Amino acid sequence: MNRRTTLVTAIALTTGLVLAGCSTDGSADADVKNAKPELKVSGAFMPEPVMDDMAAGFLTVKNDSDVADKLTSVTSDISGEVQIHETKNQKMREVKSFDIPAEGRLNLERGGSHIMFLKLKKKPQVGEKVAVELHFEKAGVIKTELPVEKTTHNPKKH
Repeated sequence: MNRRTTLVTAIALTTGLVLAGCSTDGSADADVKNAKPELKVSGAFMPEPVMDDMAAGFLTVKNDSDVADKLTSVTSDISGEVQIHETKNQKMREVKSFDIPAEGRLNLERGGSHIMFLKLKKKPQVGEKVAVELHFEKAGVIKTELPVEKTTHNPKKH
């Protein structure tokens, strides 16, 4: 009987420890769901538009966190409509969002993905700055400015 009691107690104790290790109060899951990415914008610019009604914008978004995010839209007072575009096989098309991986980056650059400003309200000139709001799925809105550079401006890649 003594041996049986010891065995039952050991099983009960082991089961309790296993269940305690597996149980959660939900706070760890909530922390992951509520975590916000740490995003930084750099290298932003807009080449001086050649046409009066449209322009492109370029920048890099660096994610210094272990939480992925998405760029879902861009807004600006300078334009009646702003779209985000990708270029694949030399064809440009609008997309709904761009992924920004955890500990990664999103590069919007000439010849690739970019911001497209349509229906410009005024043609920006070299030396001016264009205010934009970048809308992210998790990080919310980040405001930044795109300095207007010469039409031929093409920064060196890092």
